Amino acid sequence: MNGGVRRLSFLIMIVAIVVWSLFPFLWQVITSFEPDADLAGSAPKWLPFPGGTLQHYRNVFVAKDFGPYIVNSVIVDVTATVVALVFAALAAYSIARLSLPGKGAVLGLVLVVSMFPQISIVTPLYQIMQRLHLLDTYQGLSGVYIGLTLPLMVYILWGHFRAIPVEIDEAAKIDGAGPLRSLWSVIIPVALPGVVPAVLLGFIASWNELMLALSFTTSPAHQTVPVGIANFTGLYNIPWGDMAAASVVVTVPLVVLVLIFQRRIVEGVTAGAVKA
Repeated sequence: MNGGVRRLSFLIMIVAIVVWSLFPFLWQVITSFEPDADLAGSAPKWLPFPGGTLQHYRNVFVAKDFGPYIVNSVIVDVTATVVALVFAALAAYSIARLSLPGKGAVLGLVLVVSMFPQISIVTPLYQIMQRLHLLDTYQGLSGVYIGLTLPLMVYILWGHFRAIPVEIDEAAKIDGAGPLRSLWSVIIPVALPGVVPAVLLGFIASWNELMLALSFTTSPAHQTVPVGIANFTGLYNIPWGDMAAASVVVTVPLVVLVLIFQRRIVEGVTAGAVKA
């Protein structure tokens, strides 16, 4: 009986955690289909039907012209993720596979830098970008996001690179491969389960970032999705339905990616942390 009670309690706890985690997203979906009159009511409406509407989604892509923000995010985030992956692979390989003095301190420094709150680096970054004429540019924001995602990607890749047997490097060296050739032709293919979560988590971090994008871009020509949603707010009106619809539009692709690669993400993050 005690075992049955424990299992039931565990099941209830899991269901509660799932509901707690999914409820904000489900509420956004419901809100995106509700008319403004229902959103302004005093009592919440738990289902968007009957009387649901697609007007908020039309507003997002017609009245609000949200498409360019999505294009900007794709350009900036894909560029930042690809470049960060190259640098992260080089750094992780050097720390995990090469005999270099002080590499442990370098890894510790990378992790310490990643813990800095974003607000503490906005002012110096702004001054640097202003002097380099990189404010309100794709290049400037992509460069900032490279620095934002690099520590996480280095740590994940380092964990997987160090778990690969040294004999693989030795075999590649016997075949005439140098460190770079060994990295791109041998190590990365073997460590692919770690590369996938590193890329996905880095991309998601850039896609959802607001503060830096809001600080370093000033025109819709270069502003990203989070800034575009923030720009929906008017002086006397907050279009909750339109903001919810835009949030759903930009969140659904990320949810689909995570669901497709969830096993690789979990295995990639945990395997790199426990293997020696």
